[in-house]
Amino acid sequence: MGACSIRHKELQTNLKPLYLAVPEDVKTRWVSPENPTGEPGQGGMTNKGAKGNAFYVISPGETKTIFNVNGAGIVNRMWLSGTLGKNMIQRRAVRIDMYWDGAIKPAVSAPIGDFFGIAHGLIARYDNEFFQSPEARSFNFTIPMPFRESALITVTNESATELWLWYDINYTEVSKLPDDALYFHAYWQRDLNTKKGIDFEILPKIEGKGRYLGTNVGVIGDSLSRGTWFGEGEIKVYLDGDNQYPTLVGTGTEDYIGTGWGQGEFRGRYFGSLVSNKEFDIYAFYRYHTSDPVFFHNDCRVTIQQLGNTNVTEAKARRAKGIDLEPVWYQGKDSVPTYQGRLLGEHSNRNIYDEDFPNYVGVHFFRSDDVCATAYFYLDKPENNLPGLAPVEHRLKDLDSRVWKAKK
Repeated sequence: MGACSIRHKELQTNLKPLYLAVPEDVKTRWVSPENPTGEPGQGGMTNKGAKGNAFYVISPGETKTIFNVNGAGIVNRMWLSGTLGKNMIQRRAVRIDMYWDGAIKPAVSAPIGDFFGIAHGLIARYDNEFFQSPEARSFNFTIPMPFRESALITVTNESATELWLWYDINYTEVSKLPDDALYFHAYWQRDLNTKKGIDFEILPKIEGKGRYLGTNVGVIGDSLSRGTWFGEGEIKVYLDGDNQYPTLVGTGTEDYIGTGWGQGEFRGRYFGSLVSNKEFDIYAFYRYHTSDPVFFHNDCRVTIQQLGNTNVTEAKARRAKGIDLEPVWYQGKDSVPTYQGRLLGEHSNRNIYDEDFPNYVGVHFFRSDDVCATAYFYLDKPENNLPGLAPVEHRLKDLDSRVWKAKK
């Protein structure tokens, strides 16, 4: 069976159904502060069998190794809790890094809250295919992460306060992985002010063979656009040599996550919107591709358009205040009895600011917002060609004034 088609539970159980057999070449291990190595018969020794070392205290600036295993295996699940459940700054300032097979560069490098499925240092209750936060005070992932020779996971506290970390990592030792088993990767980035007309890159171009698993995205609307709808941007997936135009393209942001005509709060197995604050233009949403796989053989790039919507009356009112929108498309009855959309801007001689332009039509326009995203993917190599994680100052910039005060 090719690695791209290995299903979650099959990989976790060495390709055997749960009820058939105990595989001879598989051993179950848990790593936690009570058994930091996961070795047989070495758990709970700190206090003669009583609870004695349930968590770590990680000082500001300190990097703590929480998983260091040699040999072949599959990380199946991780749970963590502690001060992260209460501290918004730590959820964005603390970073998690994962290294496979002795690689120098991490395959995973992301703010810990964003990695576990929600942006902006926020937390919420959710339970989806990959990530869970049952009561909005802990984080879990359930994603198979194979390694052939070794695995190393570290947590770095780049906040100004002590991090108290409870965790356990569940993995299986195996004698050998399939030759074409893929490595798990995650990439995070943030653009404080996206450029109008330039798509935001959820996943910059990666090279190799693999599978795009999906993303969680955070948006903080620009104050000049507040009160209008942010989510007209289409997802584009460029595959295997695509250049100017992609092979896969959606129809809008809320459409990509399974809803439509705007975006409220909802939680689904594969897609959802954990935060939809229209008053302050704060959004956090996700889409995971499991039953609808996105495979690539040579390269992959994923973007989202920076496109919003309002009506002509509102657009004209904003122009009177010195705010010019850049309309590119409109929808509404106009000279013919239909609501079919039409082009604007450089592709048309129509101008929404003309006196005779109907006020009741909807207009799509380029926006500039604060956008971040965590992209998840499998790749046929333990390292990728993407940039490293941005400094903590960039990760935290303006969150207190633009997000956290609005959520209090």
